Amino acid sequence: MAEQDVHTTKTDQLKFQDPTTRYPSISPPKQDQPEPGLDADMVPKADIGEFSYRGTGRLEGRKALITGGDSGIGAATAIAFAREGADVAISYLPDEEPDAKNVARIITESGRKAVALPGDLTDASFCSDVVNQAVEQLGGLDILVNNAGKQIAVEGLDDLPDDQLEQTFQVNILAMFRTTRAALKHLQPGSTIINTTSIVAYQPSPALIDYSSTKAAINNFTKNMATQLAEKGIRVNAVAPGPIWTPLQPSDGQPKEELPEFGQNTPLGRAGQPTELAPAYVFLASPESSYVVGATIHVNGGMPSP
Repeated sequence: MAEQDVHTTKTDQLKFQDPTTRYPSISPPKQDQPEPGLDADMVPKADIGEFSYRGTGRLEGRKALITGGDSGIGAATAIAFAREGADVAISYLPDEEPDAKNVARIITESGRKAVALPGDLTDASFCSDVVNQAVEQLGGLDILVNNAGKQIAVEGLDDLPDDQLEQTFQVNILAMFRTTRAALKHLQPGSTIINTTSIVAYQPSPALIDYSSTKAAINNFTKNMATQLAEKGIRVNAVAPGPIWTPLQPSDGQPKEELPEFGQNTPLGRAGQPTELAPAYVFLASPESSYVVGATIHVNGGMPSP
């Protein structure tokens, strides 16, 4: 079982509580993980919902693939889906194996099937292969969560190397095109696709010019695909997180000197925890959101957005 600390709660998400104090306002020390970063090495620990997410059977019998499902928002979503009754496949980079094993353990202990699919989404062939493997091992597919992301802060455009620029677009948006295209061969009416965008699509960060650009592209992709697929009974929506404490942040996703104040500029006065995103994905994946198409749910602690 994962180690708990003061930033991890056992209070489930359905209990009445003050959102300003559900979690403390963190002041992460300056730290430097090699990309892509691990949940296991974060200080403080992130809450992915192992102890706090209580399901209510909203996804019973469903089959989901979550890219970037080993840590952060993807891990929290995978755990929530399992607690709601879904079998879950997660894709992740081979370097993230320790986190992936932990998430697979929690899914299994929640009574659902876990499928671990390591690989690199910058490889176009893997984008198709990961969908096919998920379908084969889960026995079908009706939820696709395009969540994997690359985020590296730079001071300005002159400091943005071509390899980073290309990899950010490969992971964040081109892989989304490819996994979605592969999934369409298997998705039936009633299926859902959920894409992870970001507050920076609306409030661009000067240090994240490539990342912000891909998140804006994801917004357009989401609305375009929602229009294309609505008549087929496949719903496409997005979730736009604000400052959430995930491995992206200490693995060069934020300037190191800004980590101690991470998320404190939100109206709630604190960064969000990954498990606080999970209910939005559950809602969009469930039949409860049957008339929600082409929408974006903002989970950002009150930061103004369209």
